[in-house]
Amino acid sequence: MSKNHKRDAESGPLEEFVTVIIADQLFGLPINRVSDVFMLTDMTVVPLSIPEIAGVLNLRGRIVTAIDMRQRLGLPPRDSDETAMAVGIEMNRENFGLVIDRIGDVLHLPINDFDANPVNLDPRWKSVAQSIFMLESELLVILDVDRVLDLGDREAAA
Repeated sequence: MSKNHKRDAESGPLEEFVTVIIADQLFGLPINRVSDVFMLTDMTVVPLSIPEIAGVLNLRGRIVTAIDMRQRLGLPPRDSDETAMAVGIEMNRENFGLVIDRIGDVLHLPINDFDANPVNLDPRWKSVAQSIFMLESELLVILDVDRVLDLGDREAAA
């Protein structure tokens, strides 16, 4: 286990994150914002929607708007033969599914060890990133769920 995963006296309080993989990059979502994780099935495309909206689906009686995180982050599209997953998020009594490639682990990370977004972070990522965390061998980009779901004026245009 890396020193970044252990709690020690200097690290301070911990925060829990669900990790997700999108195009081989590790991202973190605050665990208190995640309601469930599910496979995407029977999704309906929404005509004239913005590119970030992958579609809508019925999940246990709830209508869920699926947000394509590759599109949202400016990453290349997923191969059509890859099965996508989604992380369920609720905001303002609306249900969303953030479409990801794979689910990772739950990490308990010391709040004092987070860093601000670096100046060289891609502007598209910086617009939705809360902070970063250096793991032993890779960078964890912590997503700000409210900013990810803020599709701005593009939503009104859809």
